[in-house]
Amino acid sequence: MFIGTGTLVNATTVLAGSTVGVLVGHRLPLRTRSVVTDGLGLVTLLIAASSALAVSDHSLKAAVGSSAPMLIVLGSLLVGGIVGSLVRIEDRLEGLGDLLQRRLSKGSASTDHEARARFIQGFMTSSLVFCVGPLTILGSITEGIGNGPDQLLLKSALDGFASIAFAASFGWGVAASVVTLVAVQGSLTALGAVLGNFLPDAHLAALTATGGLILVGVGLRLLEIKQIKVGDLLPALVIAPVLTQVVIWFR
Repeated sequence: MFIGTGTLVNATTVLAGSTVGVLVGHRLPLRTRSVVTDGLGLVTLLIAASSALAVSDHSLKAAVGSSAPMLIVLGSLLVGGIVGSLVRIEDRLEGLGDLLQRRLSKGSASTDHEARARFIQGFMTSSLVFCVGPLTILGSITEGIGNGPDQLLLKSALDGFASIAFAASFGWGVAASVVTLVAVQGSLTALGAVLGNFLPDAHLAALTATGGLILVGVGLRLLEIKQIKVGDLLPALVIAPVLTQVVIWFR
């Protein structure tokens, strides 16, 4: 298999799942779609919790000390949130979703405010769920360094089923998230091919724990508990391994 196979398969399963979800979704009552979304929110929280537990990873504690991991995650989210809000990542993602919605619905009557909001919500939520997580990082980098696409193929199966459920509730915005998925995973795969296995276990654990907490925000949004600006927190994924290295230097 050529490098990039995992991302190609992942994009294909999301598109296929989205199509099935849209075709089935309009036949389901609003109550059923709401229950499906709530179920996805709960599962997202479960995945988030399992990822966030990486804050207790042995390699991370051995590298930075037993008390530092929590502070690294906290610092990453704070600094990342400040950077993301200044750059207005959330607004830019919404703008991209709006642009895609207008392009894809050109000539259609479904351009009202409710349809726009539903499309953007589907695009935003799916982009974050499909692109924030340990399998995204690990799978893309693993494939990039030449160890095969196995992890991304597993992720493809999970994302395919998730996209069916998401598209049943949010429509074609879920399919549009393929743009984000290909950009993120393709970039990480290319980075892995150039730099090799550049993240030690401790740094990867910090990144995974931080990503887990960001996914908690996604879950809260799906459950309509609080509309956290999760997009603005994404820089924390870059800051987490950097802070880990800084602590190692000064330890």
